[in-house]
Amino acid sequence: MCGDWDTRRKLAVLERMMIIRRFEERLVHLFEAGEFMAHYHLYIGQEATGAAVMEALLPGDKLATTHRNHGHVLARGADPGAALAEILCRETGLNGGYGGTLHLSDPDLGFLATSSIVGGCISLATGAGFALRNGGGDQVSVAFFGDGSLEEGISYESLNLAALWSLPVVYICENNNEGAVGSIGGGFPAAMSSVKDLTKIPDTFGIPVETVDGRDVDAVFGAASRAVAHCRAGNGPAFVQAVTERWEGSKPLWPELPMGDTDMTMIWDDTNYGSRNEDWYRNQDPIFLYARQLLAEGTVSQADISALDAETAGLIEAASQWAIDSPQPPAETALNHVFVPEMEG
Repeated sequence: MCGDWDTRRKLAVLERMMIIRRFEERLVHLFEAGEFMAHYHLYIGQEATGAAVMEALLPGDKLATTHRNHGHVLARGADPGAALAEILCRETGLNGGYGGTLHLSDPDLGFLATSSIVGGCISLATGAGFALRNGGGDQVSVAFFGDGSLEEGISYESLNLAALWSLPVVYICENNNEGAVGSIGGGFPAAMSSVKDLTKIPDTFGIPVETVDGRDVDAVFGAASRAVAHCRAGNGPAFVQAVTERWEGSKPLWPELPMGDTDMTMIWDDTNYGSRNEDWYRNQDPIFLYARQLLAEGTVSQADISALDAETAGLIEAASQWAIDSPQPPAETALNHVFVPEMEG
């Protein structure tokens, strides 16, 4: 389906993926420099899923996402400077400095909430689907979550209600093949789940399921488009499992850059891969895979990619400095947004 995209749209998707990568890499450097202290999670290695799903949505659609949220917000079009400012708890952040990394959200782009509670976004998106259905329009609600969310009871309850009430909810499970600390055998399923094939869970509720390679922009866009069309037509929820491999730098308790900042010239130059990282560069990195596809079809040149990377790096550099220079919220505002303002009448 991406074959129907014009050159501008293909380049826009590649650019968003690069923005996510450079944003996340900069975040590691900012943490190491002591600019923020909160625990955080990176979207490196999953950029294709976020960017492709967003291409299947319309401006009025609603989203709820998880603790690994930076890529989703940026792929939807959020300002990188405001996103970085939020993570650094600055007054100029997307949420005024109150949300930080685990609750980064952009209501203007349709994000209803970001939940750091595993599985929490699934119920929020399901509730949004209920409201959208009752509103009578054709908007859809989208939930992004990891494979570990399907260990939570709220996920089963949400899937059941969505199927029972034919709610327009697209469930995007980003299965990076490795559960949290309690996983066994180096990958999913985790110790507290007997399910070997996660797609059997939504299938049990009669929800249509597709499994795709989460590193493949074309495959993800196709599956997401079909799921969205299914929901817009009033046929109830749909479920997409995007399978990826967890990036090496996300395996430690605190994220790191084991390969340093990504050298985009390695998309076409394999002389410096090294035996340890060769599989990542050749077969796993979604930016490399998509860029090679565009090179092969003649959509871009090596010079185009280098120029786009330089532009992206400059954007993130400027965004980073702007965020650092932004003020922190005044201390007297610390209790703002704790209680709902008193309703008149």
